[in-house]
Amino acid sequence: MTKLRTLGAVTAIAVTATLAMPISTAWARSDSATSGYGRAELQRDLDDIVRKDGVVGAEGTLVDGDKRRSARSGTAELGTDRPVPRQGYFRMGSNTKTFVSTVVLQLVGEGRIRLDDTVDRWLPGVVERNGNDGSRITVRQLLQHTSGLPDYDESLPITDEKEFQKHRFDRYEPRELVDLALRNRPLFEPGKGWSYSNTGYILAGMIIEKATGRHWSDEVRARIIKPLGLKHTFSAGTRTGLPQPHAKAYQQFKPKGPLVDSTELSMTWGSSAGDLITTSNDLARFWQSLLGGKLLAPRQMAQMLKTVPAPREGEDKTVEKAGLGILWTQLSCGGGYWGHGGTTLGHLNANGFVDKGKKGVIVMRSTNLVTEDRDHRTEQLLDDALCEK
Repeated sequence: MTKLRTLGAVTAIAVTATLAMPISTAWARSDSATSGYGRAELQRDLDDIVRKDGVVGAEGTLVDGDKRRSARSGTAELGTDRPVPRQGYFRMGSNTKTFVSTVVLQLVGEGRIRLDDTVDRWLPGVVERNGNDGSRITVRQLLQHTSGLPDYDESLPITDEKEFQKHRFDRYEPRELVDLALRNRPLFEPGKGWSYSNTGYILAGMIIEKATGRHWSDEVRARIIKPLGLKHTFSAGTRTGLPQPHAKAYQQFKPKGPLVDSTELSMTWGSSAGDLITTSNDLARFWQSLLGGKLLAPRQMAQMLKTVPAPREGEDKTVEKAGLGILWTQLSCGGGYWGHGGTTLGHLNANGFVDKGKKGVIVMRSTNLVTEDRDHRTEQLLDDALCEK
């Protein structure tokens, strides 16, 4: 749902041109991203996020090759002095999309899927209602949010505290989520605009299953999680809790409203758009492997990094571009970083990597706020760390 930006959704903005970023200039700064920004600066910024934004707990990790420098702030639970656990489990939200896109591109490299295949080629009759037409939408458009498909999350019955408490354990099948989206008309003609759509990634997960005969999460596990040794990363499936250790998650449903414990909930509404659980070190290893060329062949990597403008909502002028399951964000010092954050009901995961994944930063917050500037300090932390401020 856009109001809570639960999986990282943003408002639809029409874009008439598709801008490709040359691979020669796609990678950001190659100098040391952390030489002027270390653990002390990370600790200071996390403390600011906790004290000034009202976040219960936060953890950050600076990545420089094989080196890791971490800090934590706040508490693991409201009303206690229990510290945020080191390398605690959290829901990564929309960063799941990068995993799913990687699997699709691996299948493309194997000749089993084509990016120009239509949705109807794999899922005949699934996208047919209210002007939404799967025969005109391609796999590439699903992965790049240029399909025009409306977002199902705006129709989920968890938009306020009362609804959340009533429906937090509801279970959804992927087809049900797609049908929720198709209650609405398309936002624009396929390929004629850009709008973040979780619906596209539910369909991508369904296409993976159709092409391989296995659930999307089984393919993610076999192709990414096991080969990289990500021992703390997995699909939530129907699981409603988090393994130990973890900080409790809190969701704010209205400005200045109470923080509601949202640690226990069904993530079946996230599925292939956002249900993966991980730790900071696992997520860092994934990004370093992906951007370092260990998961995709050069041709598929180039396809992933070919971007279109992804304008942000409101007055936010941050320059952002969307590849296939990956985002490029401009740095204040020049260049930009690759990553894909994600928010769920209670967790926020922000990340950014430069120099082909060698250097980067990951931030986890155990609180999802609804104030207009709720992410400003978190995003500033990424910019400061990657600009060596």
